[in-house]
Amino acid sequence: MVKVRHPETAGLRIRVVLGDGLIIGPGRADLLEGIRETGSIAAAGRRMGMSYKRAWQLAEALNATFRGPVILAVKGGVAGGGAQLTPLGDAVLDAYRNLQTASAEAGAGALAALTGAVAASGAK
Repeated sequence: MVKVRHPETAGLRIRVVLGDGLIIGPGRADLLEGIRETGSIAAAGRRMGMSYKRAWQLAEALNATFRGPVILAVKGGVAGGGAQLTPLGDAVLDAYRNLQTASAEAGAGALAALTGAVAASGAK
């Protein structure tokens, strides 16, 4: 069974892939945005319905993907922890969001044609 995250909307899901590896896609971008907004990897993961472990795995994968870290994390303890995007992380997230916007604008006509061609009861 295919999991559909947003069945009420038609749209494009952009994934940037280099060779065999995912560079960034919707989930990783949402995690970065959540970290930017909450100051926490765990809180960003919770917002997405993701386990603490999975959120940290994605954060580590993102940091390993780019030429430098995109997330700066301080592990918890007496003084508490936290996370923030580095300047590179801000640039990566902003570039991805710009790509999403440009793709949606450029593909609007074709997407409308496709959704108009779908049977009234949905895809079969």
